[in-house]
Amino acid sequence: MTADAGTPVPAPGGARAYVNGLPLYYEIHGTGRPLVLLPGGLLTIDLTFGPMISSLAKSHRVIGVEPQGHGHTPDIERQMTVDNMADDVAALLRGLNIDRADLFGFSLGGMIALDLAIRHPEMVGSLVLASAPYRGDGFHDETRPEHVDSGSKRLPTEAEREVWEAEYRRVAPDPDHWPAVAARVAAMVGAFEGWSADQLRSISARTLVLAGDTDFVRLPHAIEMFELIGVAQLAVLPNCLHTDVPRRPDQVLAMVIPFLDATA
Repeated sequence: MTADAGTPVPAPGGARAYVNGLPLYYEIHGTGRPLVLLPGGLLTIDLTFGPMISSLAKSHRVIGVEPQGHGHTPDIERQMTVDNMADDVAALLRGLNIDRADLFGFSLGGMIALDLAIRHPEMVGSLVLASAPYRGDGFHDETRPEHVDSGSKRLPTEAEREVWEAEYRRVAPDPDHWPAVAARVAAMVGAFEGWSADQLRSISARTLVLAGDTDFVRLPHAIEMFELIGVAQLAVLPNCLHTDVPRRPDQVLAMVIPFLDATA
């Protein structure tokens, strides 16, 4: 690792790299073209990508990253923003001597991947944006944090939230920080404004925009992203809620692997 990133410190199943004052947890699986996996908000690498990693690692050096306050990575006294999380990933890649990587992000992870493609374009190969908007109004109103108790079928169930909390408490350095980090993530997403259409047009990476047909992200917004990005493909999973996307590994991989392999 570089002097800025520090020496990797072993952690259960992975390692920690000290970047921007944060002990960032990451895992590496397989060999080949680097592929960074960025999980959804409040989720871990395993909850988002667990069933997909072995298939992806057959032809890629898969680097799963848990951003600030997620999973094994602690929260710190720093503003929680998409920009900061993207800068952490960029610093990690530099520390690993990786000049360029493909990115696969789900939900918040997709927003982080999109930020990297806009603000660190030289580091991004291909881009998979799953269930991620480019503007705050890309979400259905009923899925925004202020409507969390609306009863919308698009929202996570109480049982799903309990699974997320249980996994956080199992792996987080401070298990009791869950209510605080959940509130911080909700505030970050609620304040998210996003990027301009011109910034989307500036993306040169080949991009796959993927969404469920009953996702948090409005389908017209996903189509808009597909049309704005210069070299893009669009995939819509049928009868699929936001939280269903990570639970459809076979369907997701059937689209993602050929897309990534086309640029290998």
